[in-house]
Amino acid sequence: MAQIKIQFSRFSAFYSPLISTMSAGFLQEEGLEPEWSVAPPPGIAIPALLDGSADVIQSALSNGLISLEKGETPPVVHFGQINEMDGFFLTAREPDLDFTWDKLAGQKVVVDHGGQPLAMFKYACHKMGLDYGSIDAIDAGDVDAMDAAFRNGTGTYIHQQGPAPQQLEHDGVGHVVASVGEAIGPNGFSSLASTREWLETDMAKAFMRAYKKSRTYVNNTPAEDIAKAETSYFPDIDIEVLTDTIRTYQGLGCWSPHSEITKAAFEVTQDVLLHCGTITQRYNYADVCVKPPQG
Repeated sequence: MAQIKIQFSRFSAFYSPLISTMSAGFLQEEGLEPEWSVAPPPGIAIPALLDGSADVIQSALSNGLISLEKGETPPVVHFGQINEMDGFFLTAREPDLDFTWDKLAGQKVVVDHGGQPLAMFKYACHKMGLDYGSIDAIDAGDVDAMDAAFRNGTGTYIHQQGPAPQQLEHDGVGHVVASVGEAIGPNGFSSLASTREWLETDMAKAFMRAYKKSRTYVNNTPAEDIAKAETSYFPDIDIEVLTDTIRTYQGLGCWSPHSEITKAAFEVTQDVLLHCGTITQRYNYADVCVKPPQG
């Protein structure tokens, strides 16, 4: 088999459409043996494409848009949608079936300060009629440090990607009260990226055939079965928590059946970054995105 090298910017069940190309054997069916890795801090995988240590990466449209904002040509292109919705949640210390976003005002909230997660959270607050500045937003560090801080008593709420919130619930530490994805709606949240040269190869076409099978699989397969196949990738997560997380993402519609990045999703991502001041103007879809390889 030919080896295909895949790198993730972050690794969580949120990226099951890509993980399942490996865990469900779709890449192997196409004659590809996957080798995967996670980008070192600060979690940017693009250098791995440029130095040849990865063929395809899990990335975000914001990387291409930020390059354009700097007056640079993006070094890679985004060719496939992984998640068409934000996959972060708000978890409170106490159950709140009547949660509304205005309850965050004046509260200590442990917020993920990664570039795109923070921008999306600020935009969600805006969409929900809440001034982000009214929150006492705490930067507790990376995802592990954030989780540890909340477990040790910091903050009334915490903003995390699954399965961390579901694990907090399982452990009796917190209660999920809101989805950031539901607040914003569909957008180009996370994507597949590579070099234009690699996308012309037979390997890229084989990868895309496997990826399309995987998107159908994650939408139509019971969450229990997906979690069982992925469990070796998440040795520190309870299988019940992994199952719950996957079922939640299926229900939210994060994993849209289509593989391409739509222009509509691209424009919402620009709305988010314009609101936060990450970019100051709109850019062309074709400067960041291309259609998936065919064949």
